Amino acid sequence: MGISKFIYFFSVAVGGVSTSNDTIVNSTASPYRFILYSVLVIAIVYFIVMSQTRSLIKTKKLLKEKEQALKTIELRKTELELKEKDITDSLIYAQRIQDARLPSETYFRNHFKESFILFKPKDIISGDFYWIGEKDDKVFVVAADCTGHGVPGALMSMIGLEIIEKTINEENIETPSKILEVLNRGLEKTFTSEKNIGTIIRDGMDIGLCVVDKKRRKIIFAGAYFPLYLIRNYNLIEIKGDKIIIGMNPEGKPYSDQEIDLQDGDIFYLFSDGYADQFGGSENRKFMYRRFRYLLLTIHHFSVDDQKSILEENIKTWMGRNVQVDDMTVIGFRPLESKN
Repeated sequence: MGISKFIYFFSVAVGGVSTSNDTIVNSTASPYRFILYSVLVIAIVYFIVMSQTRSLIKTKKLLKEKEQALKTIELRKTELELKEKDITDSLIYAQRIQDARLPSETYFRNHFKESFILFKPKDIISGDFYWIGEKDDKVFVVAADCTGHGVPGALMSMIGLEIIEKTINEENIETPSKILEVLNRGLEKTFTSEKNIGTIIRDGMDIGLCVVDKKRRKIIFAGAYFPLYLIRNYNLIEIKGDKIIIGMNPEGKPYSDQEIDLQDGDIFYLFSDGYADQFGGSENRKFMYRRFRYLLLTIHHFSVDDQKSILEENIKTWMGRNVQVDDMTVIGFRPLESKN
């Protein structure tokens, strides 16, 4: 019974004591009314206390449930932070391994004094890779972009790098197109072994490979979807690669070589598509190759250090608040040292 109903019935009960002889009745009923009103007050207080107690118990229960939920959330947050730290630490360690396999810019400049390497992985480790090596007075320059980025791309890049080094140094194959053919067969063999039956792997590789013969003053280029840019006398010449992805050429279509006679002042650029495909600018669009070519033409006569700095600052400004969408690699080098 609610407090209001209790008070109502109690009042009726108390009021019902009255008779026509008001003086006598009132005099006789006063002690009883006092007792009844006292009981009424005690009852009201009891109901209030009980109501408040139930409310307090309910509130405590809700607070305890929320506190337990917060503890659970905090525990899960801590677990996720630890897992994220483990993953990040593993990626950083993998980055060290990858960096150890990639030649430094200093090593690159031992072969080409005027050169630079702009290398910006998207996710700590990269699906892009580059390589330089020397054999029989010839210098080999490679830039490649594996399908995907992050861990899958990095694993593919290490496989590709191993095959290229072995092909040149152990199998003594020095023709760019032939190296690409061996690389294609090597990747396909890797991903079609018996242990991969039932697993579909559609990863491939775009690549550009140059062989520089300084004595003969020639450069031979072969590419799989990678072009080679040559800037000569303030003109940009694009040497296109074949449109045949490495690792996805089961018919074994041949790759082609393109030979170029070197001239003093020539500068070459090998690059992945990450720079040109980066979103940004006032209209949030891709940087595009047209703009990339114009930028290279504008800065090619600067020192290689200045070129690298301008490329880095330019893409940073272009990106703005956008995230990096892909790995970026840009390599610039002059095969012949400047006479001045």
